[in-house]
Amino acid sequence: MPLARRTFLTAVAGTTGAAVACSGSVADGAPTPASGAAAVKAAARRLLPRHWKQLTFTTAGADDTFRISGRRGHIVVAGPTPAVQLTGLRHYLKHFAHANITWAGSQLDLPDLLPGLDKTVIRTANAPHRFVLNDTNDGYTGAYHDWSYWEREIDVLALHGYNEVLVYVGADALYHRVFQEFGYSDKELREWIPAPAHQPWWLLQNMSAFPYPVSRQLLDRRAALGRRITDRLRELGMTPVLPGYFGTVPPGFEAKNPGARTVPQGDWVGFARPDWLDPRTEHFGRVAAAFYRRQDELFGSSTMYKMDLLHEGGKPGDVPVPEAAKAVETALQNAHPGATWVILGWQSNPPKAIVDAVDKSRMLVVDGLSDRFPKITDRESDWNDTPYTFGSIWNFGGHTTLGANTPDWAALYEKWRTKEGSMQRGISLMPEAADNNPAAFELFSELAWQRGDLDLTRWFADWALARYGAADPHASAAWDILRRTAYGTTRADEWSEGADGLFGARPDLAAKSAAAWSPEAMRYEPADFEPALKELTAVRPELRKTSAYRRDLLDVARQALSNRSRTLLPRIKQAYDDRDTPRFDRLTRTWLGHMDLLDKLTATDSRHLLGRWVADARSWGADAKEREHLAYDQLSLLTVWGTRSGADAGLRDYANREWAGLVGGLYRLRWDTYFKELRAALGEGREPKAVDWFALEDGWIRDPGRLAARPTGDTYKVAVQVRERLTGTR
Repeated sequence: MPLARRTFLTAVAGTTGAAVACSGSVADGAPTPASGAAAVKAAARRLLPRHWKQLTFTTAGADDTFRISGRRGHIVVAGPTPAVQLTGLRHYLKHFAHANITWAGSQLDLPDLLPGLDKTVIRTANAPHRFVLNDTNDGYTGAYHDWSYWEREIDVLALHGYNEVLVYVGADALYHRVFQEFGYSDKELREWIPAPAHQPWWLLQNMSAFPYPVSRQLLDRRAALGRRITDRLRELGMTPVLPGYFGTVPPGFEAKNPGARTVPQGDWVGFARPDWLDPRTEHFGRVAAAFYRRQDELFGSSTMYKMDLLHEGGKPGDVPVPEAAKAVETALQNAHPGATWVILGWQSNPPKAIVDAVDKSRMLVVDGLSDRFPKITDRESDWNDTPYTFGSIWNFGGHTTLGANTPDWAALYEKWRTKEGSMQRGISLMPEAADNNPAAFELFSELAWQRGDLDLTRWFADWALARYGAADPHASAAWDILRRTAYGTTRADEWSEGADGLFGARPDLAAKSAAAWSPEAMRYEPADFEPALKELTAVRPELRKTSAYRRDLLDVARQALSNRSRTLLPRIKQAYDDRDTPRFDRLTRTWLGHMDLLDKLTATDSRHLLGRWVADARSWGADAKEREHLAYDQLSLLTVWGTRSGADAGLRDYANREWAGLVGGLYRLRWDTYFKELRAALGEGREPKAVDWFALEDGWIRDPGRLAARPTGDTYKVAVQVRERLTGTR
């Protein structure tokens, strides 16, 4: 049910530290006609600065249907909301103008006058929910992005048909304000709230207070950014999915609030979890009411709130889970009548005890495992007919691995949607980090807008055409190879992401993966993948000028080089076991040489620079001390993740990725240190000495040296070097 329209005027601190006033009207995500027209026009101008004047957008229809018509130089796109109109624009660009805009590279080599259409094209979404972003996104994609990033990201999400976007930015400021009403000081709360890169797991009730206290300026800036994000989503007719309140409290809540009842939550992978406030109590009702009131003041209201009760091992104690769920639902409905509780489908979550206790018509499960386990065949039975979305998590921790289980998407989405009694209500795109795997992004997004069976051979051929702007036999051949290898995997092996590279693993001759929870073997034949690099480098020169081509070339060259780590390491181990020092020396030089070339390749792209990521973090610091703290926050997440105990429990390198500065920095330092010790052990006839890897890693995080924040080199030239290197080192 739509929420009652309300007007608000809220003062929050702006990005420069000054107070800014935010005003507007909030309902169920629908903009006023005037604001919507301005929003879609502005988005078109940002996306197509040379051609936006040739586009006319009109508001028409009630369903999620777009209509495209027009003659050469004058294209008309109609739809009920600006976001649906932008989805229609993307359809036009792909299928009629052969252009491409994604969150990872674009191709806009358009004629001066946009091509016309012979007849009107009409498309309707086949499902109401198109949900996007993972709870972990703000950590693994980048916790310190500014408005320029988010403005572009929102435009791209709207182009790809999404209407529900998870927004966690600013939740730290919300908790900071709420619990000052319950006896906590400003200082106590700033010490409890984690730094931004680690906040997603605090919001999931997994951890708190790491690695350093946050400043008031940081909280205020994040609140202002969160408000800009939610306002823009509403202007485009999209729904900001906000965090709901399910019981997380700071330490000592019972002492500060006599009569309150909390349940200790134990540990999560080496971290102490925050306490859980019993949802059945009056204290919970008061905190929840304050939470939603303050949230409305800061960010406006919504119709969708994300909550995961007792996530990943949470402990109910003696609190009956159904009663807790009902109380959480009641608090949400008291604050926002008719709102939908969004909950993650992950591991055994949500249990039937939760879904059976609430109004299922006001709950939506965003499933993260639809393409992961072959045993998942009947979500209606798993969740007793609770509405759900078909979801994918194709990377964990932001791994740069290329690929996805696209055959499962083609086989399962439409089958599950159309079966008798289906409760599937859309899609949920939830890689743990965004801005990667552009072909997977586009293909998955289109599931909610297509009818009938999906022909993957044809889809990838159409993708190559629009991605590079014209037909090219080498581009088509490259993407057909990719379709059959990296994008041809299935859930039969119980994985939804590709195997990460071993260059990012903590050194061990028997290493099978870098992250503890990643595949231990390649999910396709690496030798079948490598010809894609040869084909891409052969694409004709006039099609090589776009960011789309350069990104794809980098991804394929990086992946081909990364795959070699899995064939080379066993050979190094064999040489060591055989005590063959000349062969060991030669192979380890090859290994380190591959790492140097990989670092050189990734340094050609700004999105693959560790230095840019760290510079983003530093830019949010209130002073020199906080700038150092925020840089540590970012670097820690990618490497040791947190504390020594957390690293030892398996979190280390969970977020490994092949970025310039990381491959050539920490990763190379580790392997070079390891190989030198192994070589010394061989030469001296002894066992190698143990290395305190956490101490080495933590020391590097605190002083990584100079990290380049600007790209250098030519992607094409370095990709050719990769191709030649791989050809000569089989």
